[in-house]
Amino acid sequence: MNKINFYHSLIFFNACIFLSAFEYLRNNNLLILSLFLILSLGISHGALDHIKGKKLLRILNYKSTMIFYIFYVLIGLTIILFWLLFPKILLFVFLIVASFHFGKEDSEFINYKPNQDLIYFFKGSLVITAPLLFHRNETLEIFYNLNFDISQSLLISNEFLYLFVIISFFANILISLNKQIDIKSLLIMDFISILLLNYFLSPIMAFTVYFCFLHSIRHSFKLSNELNRNDFIKGFKEFIIKAMPLTILTSILFLTSLLYLKNYYLLDSAISKVIFIGLASLTFPHILLEYLIEKNEQT
Repeated sequence: MNKINFYHSLIFFNACIFLSAFEYLRNNNLLILSLFLILSLGISHGALDHIKGKKLLRILNYKSTMIFYIFYVLIGLTIILFWLLFPKILLFVFLIVASFHFGKEDSEFINYKPNQDLIYFFKGSLVITAPLLFHRNETLEIFYNLNFDISQSLLISNEFLYLFVIISFFANILISLNKQIDIKSLLIMDFISILLLNYFLSPIMAFTVYFCFLHSIRHSFKLSNELNRNDFIKGFKEFIIKAMPLTILTSILFLTSLLYLKNYYLLDSAISKVIFIGLASLTFPHILLEYLIEKNEQT
């Protein structure tokens, strides 16, 4: 798997350099394209959670799978409700959780260590801090659209953002300590790729490319390997088949929400809300499921 992930990072790194040359991508948000990519490629990496849910129920000796679906949906709906009631608190928590999630899942193939959770958070924080550093006003506008105003916060000062970027770099170094040179190269390529994307592209487009083509694909590779450890290609085909139903269902829910929201907001604003509130409602139960499986497998 390390070899596959290395070539994936290498291809992604070169693709980021290639994309940065297109002025059209640099000057346009392309929100509809971003939404399409996230609904087709981005959310698919979590579309096997129902299978992982069954695994957790077996570990806990629960026979009925309905209890998993009920709790999973309830957590997602609770996140949406809390976002509507307490948007500032929820988005702040979401950014922290997302940073940890990105840092952990993008590098857990190296051998996940629970005592490195803070390091994973700093590694993943680059996805949040880079757009603020390179496109502050556009990023703040996205936050404002989500009812989260941090324009006067010291957290977005250049000094603070540069510090986080530096810490994120050293987090990658710490994760790759005592590892082979291809692992070190992989993490450094990922780090530079995220910087390139956020320097040259709009915040939402940069996030979309990262989320769909680095984060989602890497996790999909991991799941494919788990489905078939002897034949990666067969595992990947199996992953696509098993992920498709839930991906389609989730996409329908996202698009239904968009049709509703565009009655009250401009299309760009409605798409931003659907993308980030929708991802938050999926991220929290997804992370909780991963945590419960890891915790119960260790006991």
